[in-house]
Amino acid sequence: MSFVYVFVGGGLGSICRYGLARLAPAAGYFPLGTWLANAVSCVVLGALVALAAKETLAEEYRWLLVTGFCGGFSTFSTFSNELVQLLRQEQYIWAGGYLVASLAVGLLGIIVGMRIIGG
Repeated sequence: MSFVYVFVGGGLGSICRYGLARLAPAAGYFPLGTWLANAVSCVVLGALVALAAKETLAEEYRWLLVTGFCGGFSTFSTFSNELVQLLRQEQYIWAGGYLVASLAVGLLGIIVGMRIIGG
């Protein structure tokens, strides 16, 4: 039954990511939609992990929200492809900024999400 939760959550997360990408187009060479999706997903994931650690998040919700929604909403493959495209276009400063900003915001997002819950 867990695959149904992952399927539904992943579909919802993917649709939300698509919508966000349409609302937040690239700013110059910076892929804003992907960056925002990954940043928000990290905050949500941090909060969900903290809830799971406190055993206040049922297993079904972990499948639905952590593996499904956050997995569908965030996108490492698109991030990697956009980074490679920036490098191929010789946009080294944009590529470096995108890499650093993505890693920093991702890590901070997890921490912020956990702290929101008190984890």
